Amino acid sequence: MTEPAIRASGLQKRYGDVQALDDLELTVEQGEFFGLLGPNGAGKTTFINTLVGLVHKDRGTAEVFGFDVEDDYREARDRIGVAPQEFNVDRFFPIIEVLEHKAGYHGIGRAEARERAEDALKTVGIWDKRDTRFDWLSGGMKRRFVLARALVSDPDLLILDEPTAGVDVQLRHDLWDIINRMNDAGTTILLTTHYIEEAERLCDRVAIMDDGRKVEVATPDDLMARGTDTIVLELAKMPRTAPKLDVEGITDIELTDEGLAVTAMGGSQTAPAIMRELEAQGHTVTSLDIRRASLEEVFVDMTRDDREYAEVSA
Repeated sequence: MTEPAIRASGLQKRYGDVQALDDLELTVEQGEFFGLLGPNGAGKTTFINTLVGLVHKDRGTAEVFGFDVEDDYREARDRIGVAPQEFNVDRFFPIIEVLEHKAGYHGIGRAEARERAEDALKTVGIWDKRDTRFDWLSGGMKRRFVLARALVSDPDLLILDEPTAGVDVQLRHDLWDIINRMNDAGTTILLTTHYIEEAERLCDRVAIMDDGRKVEVATPDDLMARGTDTIVLELAKMPRTAPKLDVEGITDIELTDEGLAVTAMGGSQTAPAIMRELEAQGHTVTSLDIRRASLEEVFVDMTRDDREYAEVSA
């Protein structure tokens, strides 16, 4: 049986009065593109730092490809490439030498380290800057270099902590293309992001974290299906007041400048019943537009509900 890329069970970490990880249970399968979402302070960075050995857990287990991140540190760490949000780079050497040194930390010989450094810089599109020091790179090139450094060890698991934070739209799409190619080639990706569009577009599954715990794990489509859609209908003759509709799943009905706005669970499934009900009441529907719930809206609702539950339970 294939070991998962990441398996965390009962993971706990406390900093003083702050419970950063609270019995976290999470599994990421090999080859997945997995998103980790949550508000600031949710425990995402603590979890990543636990995987790479920068934080020692208080309780529980964390494994990478079956290797315990503490008991089998070297075996686990050699399988991970990390592109952190903050720049923590040796600034005194040309970037190609920094990559060679990084490869050497993983026991890669000098000749192969050079070859890998060249490949990584070419992959992220900054080969022509190979003899430049990190501080002399532009902001976008620095972000590309941090990704190259994560790739130089040819990791089985690539961890990306806010990889496109603060970059322009074009660079964001360039980085998406690079990351997708890595995943298509079999690399498991763990992505944390505040850009909900990024999670919707890239991830096979996403986990929503809050207060150090897993709130939910599902595909982006499954999560969005739990949200409420808005169905905007234009009628041949708009009524003075919103009609009452006896259709399951409707949570709100109102008249707006655009038409009759109906908020409902599963808009595409509910819309036909709404149209039949309106026609039975004598209305003629001339146009219909379904606006799906976004992952951001579901994310906000789920983390708010989770916090409210925690406050009531406390």
